[in-house]
This record gives sequence, structure tokens and C-alpha cells, in this order.
Amino acid sequence: MESAQFQLDINQHGAVVNLRNKQDSHGMNWVVDPTYLDKVGYQDADKLFGEFTLTVDDQVYRSQGVRPQISECSEGITVTYQLAGLVVIETYELVANQVQWQIDVQNPTSKSVNITHFGVWSSLAYVMFRDKNVRRNMSDSAAIFPSVSPNFTKLAGVRRDNQGPNLGLFQTSGSMQSVGTYNEWTNRFFENVSPSLDGLLFHRLELVGGYQPGEAPSNDWIYDHQSLTLTASEQAKWSFVLQPFTTRQNFKEVGLQNEHPLVNFDPLVTVGQTTDITIQLSKREQLKKLVLVYKVAGKEYQEDVTSNYHEGHLQTVINGQGEHCLRIYLQDGRQDLIVFNVMSAVRDLIEMRVDWLTSHAFNGKTKEPQDAFTPISNQGESLGKLSLILQTNLLHPTEKSVAQIRKVEASAVNYVKPKWFINGDFFKPVNLYGDFYRDMDFEYIGHVYYLLAQFGETDLQLNSPATYLKWAAQVFNMRVNADLHTSLRGKEEAHTLGVYFLYINDLLSSLKRHGLVTEYRQIKKCWEEATHRVAVHSEDYQAAITEHFYDNAGFGPATGALANAGYIQEAQRYAELLKANIGFSNDFRSQAPDRWWEAQSYMIHALWGGITAASALDAYEVLDDNELLMAAYRAFVAVLYMYDSHATTPTNQFESGEAASTYSIAGPNINRPDLSRNRFGQSTFAKDGGIYTRLFPDGDTGQADWDMGEELAAYLTGFGQNAYVIEQADGQLGVINGRIEQVSATQYRIINGAPYPHAVKFIHRQQEILTTSDQVLYDTTQGFLNIEVTE
Repeated sequence: MESAQFQLDINQHGAVVNLRNKQDSHGMNWVVDPTYLDKVGYQDADKLFGEFTLTVDDQVYRSQGVRPQISECSEGITVTYQLAGLVVIETYELVANQVQWQIDVQNPTSKSVNITHFGVWSSLAYVMFRDKNVRRNMSDSAAIFPSVSPNFTKLAGVRRDNQGPNLGLFQTSGSMQSVGTYNEWTNRFFENVSPSLDGLLFHRLELVGGYQPGEAPSNDWIYDHQSLTLTASEQAKWSFVLQPFTTRQNFKEVGLQNEHPLVNFDPLVTVGQTTDITIQLSKREQLKKLVLVYKVAGKEYQEDVTSNYHEGHLQTVINGQGEHCLRIYLQDGRQDLIVFNVMSAVRDLIEMRVDWLTSHAFNGKTKEPQDAFTPISNQGESLGKLSLILQTNLLHPTEKSVAQIRKVEASAVNYVKPKWFINGDFFKPVNLYGDFYRDMDFEYIGHVYYLLAQFGETDLQLNSPATYLKWAAQVFNMRVNADLHTSLRGKEEAHTLGVYFLYINDLLSSLKRHGLVTEYRQIKKCWEEATHRVAVHSEDYQAAITEHFYDNAGFGPATGALANAGYIQEAQRYAELLKANIGFSNDFRSQAPDRWWEAQSYMIHALWGGITAASALDAYEVLDDNELLMAAYRAFVAVLYMYDSHATTPTNQFESGEAASTYSIAGPNINRPDLSRNRFGQSTFAKDGGIYTRLFPDGDTGQADWDMGEELAAYLTGFGQNAYVIEQADGQLGVINGRIEQVSATQYRIINGAPYPHAVKFIHRQQEILTTSDQVLYDTTQGFLNIEVTE
């Protein structure tokens, strides 16, 4: 079936196997291709676009078990299934620049039928191809960002090269419960091959129900999973359109064309703050009411805030903490929603985390291994919590600071040094991974020693700041200097970029300032060679491959490193991958960087979500691209959720200071339904056997925060201190990580929302003001002004 816009093919089973936008010169297939599944050995033909599962009277039926009747006419293709006493009809029509998809379920019997689950696969091409041709992963695959809503669910399919055209799926009729995902993957980590991981996500529209009995998230009060009863001769209908879009803003505009409310909101609000949520409706729609829903101490509160809505703006004071759902009711009975987070103060969250780590996670001399911070891991990522403790105390010393710093110091000297290096010799790594070591571990160790070197003599107990700076230089030299390694693996990894782009320039400045000239020159040489190597090959995007075939842990640091090293054009190339990687949604949790392999589902991952966000922010400061700034902020708000003890919807609740590395966004996570919309640690997968038996030999330890901390240390160097003034598309001024109030014809009051205010920046105009005050003035003719001077 073809139109001027699309080519659509279905197989004999009625599933869509080919969907191409004919205006796309690349010719990407926008649905999962069964020939690729066959090639790599994945048995998932039952999850192709349009296939479905249906549960009636506790009996599960699958479309794969039925041979449908397929009819084609000038208007389109109709696929009819008969099963469970019901008739399911899917119709595809190509109209203008849309694929119109309708699903009907008919009950032709004389009895009522109770449907407890009806899930239809909408398997757009979310694929990490098993292919070192990274351009295939960029051009033939898309990140899928869900916006779940009772009547206005949509999926944004963003091609990973960010060059478009992209493809959106928009609900146009019927009611929706959720969007679930199923993950198919292969991990060959223990075969010592690289890349070792590939896979794909299949997305399922949960039209009815979504979970098997007893598997629904116990605390998820935002999204429904109701059953549906069809009386005799009754039918239910759902319809969707697939339509191209270009940018994030254009996705919202295309939604508005399809009568989706266009809503803009801040993903993070502070208790007591007044919201400024904008709602634009299509000309055919009228608002009925707005209800704000949240929970406090298990009690649900519903506030009718309709009276606070004027001329498209909802301005209402926010009470309560945790997830807040604004339900938007229309006169025609349809309903939309947004979900944002509310916190008392990010500073409190960070300092409670630091206090918890030093009070609960530090072994001291009473437990083995002595002076370690738990949970124990061979991977350097687990040392991020030490960097977080140090970075926080550098920004805001307290009466607890000396004790906290010295616990980190004891760990860095007595635990880290002898564990990772033979007899503490930084040039003799220990093979912690059988017959090899990970060179990447050293960048985390180097960061800890560098931060220790920033404290005064009286803060430290075991060595001087100068000693720790020397140690940082030696460890970092090992990280980036291939000549210091004897193994091929070590030499190759020394050439790769990593999270060290976050502090490399600060380290070099410190080495130079303290006269460590030899170390400064050697490290600077290796840094310049590494970034030059990536820059020279930037058109091939080879830094997007790590041990995975396509990885934001590769192109994230590559973007940040190139930007920090002054490679503007090359950084711009990689930055496009970042913009395509960070989500946008009606739910702040779905605005995380796209990643799946720790959760087997689209997820928030604390470490790489935060590092990806930090990369985007570093790139923004050099490239002056507002999309990077806004994406970085959205991503960091999602990451903060991993530390939020006031969250009410996850099954796994936190005490103050606790945290978890992973959050499964999808509901349901079809691989592991118990993880749906829940926060957890990866050792939970030990019970699944296979590779996890070797990854987590001690089983499910119950410790959820093993590789966390480095991302908050990164947050503290950016949004932890700075607010950013931007010039918006309409010419008006706005603020990211803060608020703005116009006080005169030329002046604006800027409120810095950072937990440790240090600066307000206007990158586009190359202006900034350094101040610890949380409020400054911006004058369009004079620039930034201290409020104290003008009042």
C-alpha cells in the first residue's frame, strides 16, 4: 500500500513489516523488521507491529495463533481476527501525510465478555543493531519516548542521528492504560568480545489492563490498569495516526493538529512555588476542569485548580512533595495529564545523601573490607559516592565536613589504593576481572584523589593535599597513557574517552599551578591526543561504540570532551546524538536519556543519565544550543528522582538518604513485571540466572546504589551552582534551573534555583554574574546587576 508520503507492507499474519516515509532520502524502515530478527536469532515474530495479546476469562489469546482474513481496497487494508468469541479488526489507511490505524473489538455474542487485558504491539524500530557500522544504528533506529495519557497517549520516535524525519504515533480515539515494553538482547561480556551487547525494545499499547493478576505496581496511583466489559453486540474502538515530525516542539504541534492538548510545564517545582503551566487546546476543544492530584503520608489529595487558570496559564501554589499529576478534563469527556516532581530543596536531598553514606555505607575498622564504602564492587563507578561526598563538602562545609572528608580519605588510602594497585603502586594495576583490569576504573579513582587535594591540611589526616594531587596525576596518567600498559586491551582502553572530561581541565590547571610540570605535560599530551583522535574520526562516529554497539556512555563523553577541548564542529556532530537521546514527555520520569540494558526496559539510569546530562550541559556552554541546555535539565530532574525519598509511586520506597541506580519507566516491564515503574539495584536480576549468575555471584544483595554518586558530583559542578538565561524562539527571555520575573520595561529578576548558587549565565550574549545570592537582576541594556546595588 502506497501514498505520496508512505509505503506500508503487511505480512500474511497481518503485521506491519515495512513502513517507510517516501520523503526520507535514507529510506528507514520505521517498524521492527522480521528479517533482521531472523538474522540475529531473535524469536519475536509475535511482537511485530499490529500483533496483539488478549486475555478473556483468565485465558490468554495471541494473534499469532490465528490466521486472519486480510482484505485490501482503495481505502486501505483490513485485517480481521476471530478469537475468544470476539472479532478484532485492524484497519490501515494512508491519508495525506498520515498512516491512520484503527482497532475494533466486537462482541458478536449474546453474552457479556470481560476483557482483563488487551495489548497491541506498536513496535517501532527501537533497535541496537548487532553491527559495528554505527551509522546503521544512527540512521535505521529510533529512540522511543512515551507520553501516556487516558485519551492522548503518544510515542515520539526520534531517529538517533537527529536528522529526521522522525515519526510520531498519536492516539485519536478510545481510552488507554499505558505503554509496556519487552526487551530482547544478547550480552557476550564474559566472552571477552567488544562490542558485546545488542538488543531491541518492543513497545505494546496497553488498551485494557496491562498486568497479570498480582503483578501491577502496588503504589502507582497515576496510571490505570482497568478491565473492560463488552455487553452483547457491543464494540470498543481505538484509533491512532502515525505522522512525521521534525523537532521536539514540532512533535507537540503535530499533536495539537490531532487535537492533543499542547502543554508546557517545568518538570521540577519547589514546595510553595507557584506553577506556570501553559495549556493550548485545539479550536474544537473546551476545558472543563483542572485537578491537581498528589499523595502525602499515603493520603491522596485532589485539588480543583480550575479557578487559577487564566488565558492559557495555570498559576497555582504547590503543596506536598513527590510526584504531582495534573489531570486535564475536557468538555467532551476526554482526559489528558502531565506528571511533574515536587521537592522541598535539592540541597537537602544532596546533604541527606552525603550524611547517609558516611553514616550507613562506611565500613570503618569494624567490617571487612575495612574502610570501604558499600556496596562493594570491582568497578570504579562504585567510587562515585566518594566524589559526591567530597564535592558537596567543597561547596558547603558543615560541622560534619571534617569527619566526612576523613572517612573518604581513609577509604581512598586504605581500601582503594591496595585493591586496584599491586602494593599500592599506581603503575601496577591488579587484574580484578580475572585476567584483565579495566582502565576506565582509574578515572574514578583519579577524581577522588584530585578532590581530596582541594581540601586544606587541617581537613585531612593521612596525607597532604600535595600528595593527593601527585597521586591523582599518577593514576590519571595510567588512565590516558597507552605507553604505560602492556596488554592490548589496556592500551586500547587508554585511548577511549570517559567521564574524566568532567574534571580534566581542572586537574590540568591544578597540576600546572602546583608545579607538577612533568605530570602536567604528559597528561595534557595524552588528553590532546585522545580528543584529536576522536575529532579526526568524528564523521565516522566511532566513539559511539563502547562494549555496546551504540552507547550514550560513548557519545556522551565524546560530546563533552570535544566541546571542552575546543573542537566546535566535531562536538556539534556528536551533540546531535545527545539531543536525540534525551527524552521529552508529559511525565518527567520519561524525560531520561535513552538506555535500556540495566533494566531491560526504557529507564532512568542514575550514573549514565547524569553523565549524559552533564555532557549536554558542557556542550551547551560551548555550542550555545538551547535544545542541549533544556535536554540536560530534563535529564537531571529525572536523575534526581533516583534519590527522592518523597516519591510516592514506586514499590521500593526510600528512607531519607537512600538511593537506587535504576528506575524502569515502562509499565509494564514485560520482562520483569515486578520492576515496572519501580526503582531498584541491578543485583535483582541475579534470580534470572544466565549471565547474571556471574555478574552477581552473591545473588540479590538488596543494595540498590552500587554505581551511584559520580552523576551528582557532575550535577554539582553545573546545575548545582548555575542558572541559565536564554532567549526563547519568540524573543522573550527565559531561565533554565530557576525563574524569571519582569520588574520593569528593561529589567528582570532572576531567581537561581541551584542548591549552591554560584553564577547566573547568559551564554548567548556571553554574559554572567558570579554571586552566591539566589537572586540577581538582568537589564537588557546593562547586563547582570546585583540586587543589593539597585535597591
